[in-house]
Amino acid sequence: MDLPLPPVRGRLTPDREMAGLTWLRVGGPADWLFQPADEEDLAAFLAALPRDIPVFPMGVGSNLIVRDGGIAGVVIRLGRGFNSIEVEGDTVTAGAAALDAHVARRAAEAGVDLTFLRTIPGSIGGAVRMNAGCYGRYVADVFISARAITRDGTLITMEAEEMEFAYRFSRLPEGAILTQATFKAPMGDPQMLEDRMTEQIAKRDATQPTKERSAGSTFRNPAGFSSTGQADDVHDLKAWKLIEDAGMKGATLGGAQMSEMHANFLINRGGASAADLEGLGEEVRKNVLKSSDILLQWEIMRVGRK
Repeated sequence: MDLPLPPVRGRLTPDREMAGLTWLRVGGPADWLFQPADEEDLAAFLAALPRDIPVFPMGVGSNLIVRDGGIAGVVIRLGRGFNSIEVEGDTVTAGAAALDAHVARRAAEAGVDLTFLRTIPGSIGGAVRMNAGCYGRYVADVFISARAITRDGTLITMEAEEMEFAYRFSRLPEGAILTQATFKAPMGDPQMLEDRMTEQIAKRDATQPTKERSAGSTFRNPAGFSSTGQADDVHDLKAWKLIEDAGMKGATLGGAQMSEMHANFLINRGGASAADLEGLGEEVRKNVLKSSDILLQWEIMRVGRK
């Protein structure tokens, strides 16, 4: 698509297929994909980009369905200029493109306990935006501040109270793109933290379809919290339990399936279209509503033209 785009130092690619950039491996092309060199490059691009051109910030595609018709406007994907990880005392500052798992490991090596991030798929930008969490801990519990570029190219810093964190929610200015976040967490013995992460990985691999093409949890828990990791955790209002009760565990549509291993994981068994995946998800919502009188809310983001 011919758009009036400003010059950049990073990389601008027209008609970029999105399927290869998402964990579910589906989706049509973006009109343009922009990979900025650094914050200054991103800010200058957004400041000069006509306001009527839509912008979609994308992480590593771990929690995303790009629809088969592709994405209008410009997809912005942060890369090497945004993946630094710095640890100073009990404070960790990470670029938005740094993987959650990498941040957890680097922090643990320095004795900083961000272990809950180890099993969360994706990058720090997405983790902050969605207030990611598990084992009873959330980004909101350790968040200090974040840097972001607004749609008009202004660099801003947001403190914790401005983010208004809630379950799978934060409040960012419309069109703002996170570039960096700073966390403060308890200190601990590095070996103990490493052992805890190893245990968490083993538990995850035993209960979730980590070898399949998925996008993590498909629907938010109506209970309003993630797993606490405790034996007495209540399951009544967990999405997976409601899906099982509705008889939708293992359900299929085209190449899409609700995992037999974990009912709240939507997987691409091979050859699924975005329409298959989203369509199956909507069937699950319909059946859970009929079964439990609860309308599940998507946790996976769906974007683009059908």
